[in-house]
Formats: sequence, C-alpha cells, structure tokens
Amino acid sequence: QVQLVESGGGSVQSGGSLSISCVASGFTLRDNCRGWFRQGPGKEREGVAVVDRDGRTKYAESVKGRFTISQDNAKNTLYLQMTSLKPEDTATYYCAGDRSACPARWSAPNTYDYWGQGTQVTVSS
Repeated sequence: QVQLVESGGGSVQSGGSLSISCVASGFTLRDNCRGWFRQGPGKEREGVAVVDRDGRTKYAESVKGRFTISQDNAKNTLYLQMTSLKPEDTATYYCAGDRSACPARWSAPNTYDYWGQGTQVTVSS
C-alpha cells in the first residue's frame, strides 16, 4: 500500500521561508516520478516542481529561483524548500508520485497515481 504523508506546513509572512516534507512508503521515490502540487483557494491544482527518474528537476515558472525540490533517498523523503514566499503561494501543498517517468505535461495532476493528504501553507502580506 502506497502512502505519501506531508508535513511542515504553516503560516509565514511575505518574504519568509518554509520547508515541507513528504515521507513515502510502499513507493520508492528515486525510481519514479515524484513532485509537489498545490491548490489555492478557488483555484485548480497545479504543478509546482517534480523530480524525474533521471534526477532532472522541473519547476513552474512562478516558483523558479525561489523553490527547491530535493530528497533524501535513505529516508525516502521528498522536500520542498520555499523562500521569498508571496501571498499568492498560499495553498494546500500535495506530494504526488507516478510509477513511470514524468510525463511531458508534468504539471497536469491527472497523470499521477499517488497523492498525499496535503499540508497548508499560508503566506500573509
């Protein structure tokens, strides 16, 4: 049984930093496509960043240069380090995984097999 469990969300002021993590079980992160999505109030779920099987990373334009995706293979844990946070980054952040290479349209949520329950990130101005 695959489980993805996020943690580390919270509230921060604009310009601040926050790191969230996702512990995977039943699913080896390094062997599959894995990444982070988010869904803000009244918005559709969108891709934030992914890591492909070959280790290549992809980021949404809105977070490039501010967010960093990484992982600890020994802990089978995925991280998202967020800096220079903006109010528009406010959302529920989800960890996602797919038992394949990342699709060309990596930011489309309907292509991912596994999801965490989400962790809330709130950025105040």
